[in-house]
Amino acid sequence: MGCSFSGLNALYNAVNGGGDVLINENPFRILRQIGEGGFAYVYLVKEVVDDAPSRSGLAAKKSMHPSHVSEDGTYSMKKVLIQSEDQLQFVREEIPVSSLFNHPNLLSLLDHAIISVKGPQGGWNHEAYLLFPVHLDGTFLDNSKVMQAKKEFFSTLTVLQIFQQLCAGLKHMHSFDPPYAHNDVNLVISHAHRKGQPPLTILMDFGRARPARKEIRSRSEALQLQEWAAEHCSAPFRAPELWDCPSYTDIDERTDIWSLGCTLYAIMYGVTPFEYALGDSGGSLQLAIINAQIKWPPGPDPPYPDALRQFVGWMLQPQPAVRPHIDDIIIHVDKLISKYLPQAKP
Repeated sequence: MGCSFSGLNALYNAVNGGGDVLINENPFRILRQIGEGGFAYVYLVKEVVDDAPSRSGLAAKKSMHPSHVSEDGTYSMKKVLIQSEDQLQFVREEIPVSSLFNHPNLLSLLDHAIISVKGPQGGWNHEAYLLFPVHLDGTFLDNSKVMQAKKEFFSTLTVLQIFQQLCAGLKHMHSFDPPYAHNDVNLVISHAHRKGQPPLTILMDFGRARPARKEIRSRSEALQLQEWAAEHCSAPFRAPELWDCPSYTDIDERTDIWSLGCTLYAIMYGVTPFEYALGDSGGSLQLAIINAQIKWPPGPDPPYPDALRQFVGWMLQPQPAVRPHIDDIIIHVDKLISKYLPQAKP
């Protein structure tokens, strides 16, 4: 996929001064900027659809999961400024991986374009435009900061219902042959149009997703994996084997199970389980993770049940071979939800 040649100038001009974005003959009108970070900008865009056969709408032209089709035609478009060949290669690797997944709890890439643009010094750079479903509630990190400031906590049942959706999305990735690992669990929790239902949970950012299973057979291979993880995986969620990889080992998708345990803890308390080490004099995040030294902060009143804490600990096993698989996690979270659902009155 990409942007049609006739649409390149329109695409560039639209983002830099008004007009419509045309991606693979599908036009979108930029409404406003909704985020930015690093070399990327995120825009809210609205699909422009008319009666012409060539403009029958994105959903009509692509095989999209119903949950990804916007009722009002709005989507989010991420613009990435690519300044080097390494950045270009990273985006080119992210696109096919992001396009693999079609699940209501995964933020699927709907369309994309990579174009060449003339730089201020006369040279040529690249820009990437990635189209996604839109969720305006912000990331989980955004929401957790607000809740922490207000000293608010999710209920036990809501924690489990959020986590259940996250597991469903990750199971989709782990069900591929070979399985894919997300490698850097990041999510959106959306409250929009969810009256009487738990928040919608969406796993996002697949730039680090790779086939999960790796055979490490030398110190050199172990160090290469550690260097890759240090560059691409968020430290508070990184599994112990990615901090200190043995020279002879098999890595699999259970690196994500460790990240799931960290994420469940963060859904409960708004922080990850080993961040306390960063505030301790002489503390080491790496040592706290490798030794699985969990500390439990004060929780809601009444506090979360021991069963929830034990669930976190089950996932945060420093030895990957004894960590559960995603199917085991799903069975357990379903049982806990059944236990904590309000009992219907006869």
